[in-house]
Amino acid sequence: MNVTELLQLLREQHEQATAHAHGLRGRIQELTAALDEAEGRLAELAVTRKNLESLVPAQDASPAGPDQPTADTYQQILAVFNNHPGQPFRARELHELLGLPTDEATVNVTRSRLGQLARQGILTQPRRGQYEKRT
Repeated sequence: MNVTELLQLLREQHEQATAHAHGLRGRIQELTAALDEAEGRLAELAVTRKNLESLVPAQDASPAGPDQPTADTYQQILAVFNNHPGQPFRARELHELLGLPTDEATVNVTRSRLGQLARQGILTQPRRGQYEKRT
């Protein structure tokens, strides 16, 4: 195999790798959009459940578990932002500050809540995964 053939082979492999990477980027964008939509729906459902639970008399309300937000959950999150104006936080950092469990499932629920608060205009997202109080 001469140098010209070797260069042609390398060019073809580069084009194939470029096309594959482009395809993967497209799939990542699709999956990211689907994940954002699913997290938004989860947050909307959590807010709706919270609102409905607030209408139920205390003796009839079922106890809130780790996946069931209480009215205090959003208040606790916002209190951290109010006490640290201008400081961005990640979901895991909020859990550590609030003494909440830091397992991935529980932190993901908080990520959904933060996304909901951002969509409502209460928080901003200066960088991916970080949130801060809108000023």
